[in-house]
Amino acid sequence: MLELIKRMDANASVDIYDTLTLPYELRIRGRLKAVSDNDRDVGLFLDRGPVLRHGDLLQANSGEVIQVLAADEPVATAYIESGLPLARLCYHLGNRHVSLALGSDEDGRHWVRFPPDHVLEELAVLLGADLRHHDAPFDPESGAYAQAGREHSHSNSHAHSHSHSHDHDHSEHDGHNHAH
Repeated sequence: MLELIKRMDANASVDIYDTLTLPYELRIRGRLKAVSDNDRDVGLFLDRGPVLRHGDLLQANSGEVIQVLAADEPVATAYIESGLPLARLCYHLGNRHVSLALGSDEDGRHWVRFPPDHVLEELAVLLGADLRHHDAPFDPESGAYAQAGREHSHSNSHAHSHSHSHDHDHSEHDGHNHAH
């Protein structure tokens, strides 16, 4: 098994030994057993956190370089007018903490791509988008922190702990203790 242990600069001028095509769901993992596009067994042994992007380069402990490719997978693509309609669609979908890919096609039409979800699809149509279901690479925006070199794993857990008691002693009022 080829052990992929190091992320490389995607702009590095190196010989590509093989490619590894993965859906987004697997590109978010740091540990993974897979088969390369040339039927080689590979294992990912990477730091957790940064998502593998389409075009990323990984180096094996034996020196070979593998290029990561985003697999075609089922997606919903919402085509929408640029400007305020596009901003509004991105705002409302992003407000639901869904991963979004943004782009434009060869005709200059802007699109927002996300995993199929009937609620999100209905919202996109209500906001004026033309929706298309198809298979395409899903390589969502990584977020502002990644732009600053601090990409982080975003879970949808936003819980905050507040540990303080709401018990009150009312014994001075009626001779009985009442906890609230």
